[in-house]
Amino acid sequence: MNRNYPIGIFDSGYGGLTIFEHIRRLLPGYDYIYLGDNARAPYGIRSFEIVYRFTRQAVKRLFDEGCPFVILACNTASAKALRTIQQCDLPVSADPSRRVLGIIRPTVEMLGTLSKTQHIGVMGTTGTISSQSYSLEIAKLYPDMTVTGEACPMWVPLVENREYDSDGADYFIRKHLDHLFAMDPQIDTLVLGCTHYPLLEAKIRKYMPEGVNLFFQGPCVAESLNDYLLRHPEMSSRLSENGSCRFMTTESGEKFSEAASLFLKRSVDVEQVALGDK
Repeated sequence: MNRNYPIGIFDSGYGGLTIFEHIRRLLPGYDYIYLGDNARAPYGIRSFEIVYRFTRQAVKRLFDEGCPFVILACNTASAKALRTIQQCDLPVSADPSRRVLGIIRPTVEMLGTLSKTQHIGVMGTTGTISSQSYSLEIAKLYPDMTVTGEACPMWVPLVENREYDSDGADYFIRKHLDHLFAMDPQIDTLVLGCTHYPLLEAKIRKYMPEGVNLFFQGPCVAESLNDYLLRHPEMSSRLSENGSCRFMTTESGEKFSEAASLFLKRSVDVEQVALGDK
């Protein structure tokens, strides 16, 4: 009898598909379940308590689906919910050996090799920037680095409303980049701290200063997961390897499938599920 222990990947919406795609490209043999809480997105404007409750519900659903390992492919969930889930929920769960990991730490670990000026810029949702998660994690590993964050509340709606390549997008992208680099002209590495932002790459490159490194999370999260599984054979041995992918959403499956084509460049079959009250 084949095992059915997939890797769970959770995001508040569609952006985590950019993380999922890099993971699956690097590790195509494993099985995956992607869950998007689209009905309650965006998470970036919600309180710590609400993001934690919603994320905990999503993690429980993925555990119930057989996932022994869940990745929060969402910067806001990683910033506001991960630590509480790891420290308070997992130790008292039915199977404390299960794991939940975020995407901020592996992103930060890669920064030390990139910046020459030791000045880092982070673009993210209001929730991610206000949490100061990047500043705190960077300070742990690289105490000499200077971190400047810029909240970009309109960038996710631009992507999800398919306006990311429109002329109107230029105003909001240039506005926030100009503000960030006015605060710290020495920034030489720019972190896209939201999984939607890779779709804005062309516009971001158009308005950011020359010579600045643009840092994407997808490749480094995939490499970090691969390294984690190599270092933890007790976890990788629990994962099933049939190369399958399931997609679930709390919103309309048809709507999710249509939007997913922006991120995956292909259509997918999607199941609609319920996680809890809005």
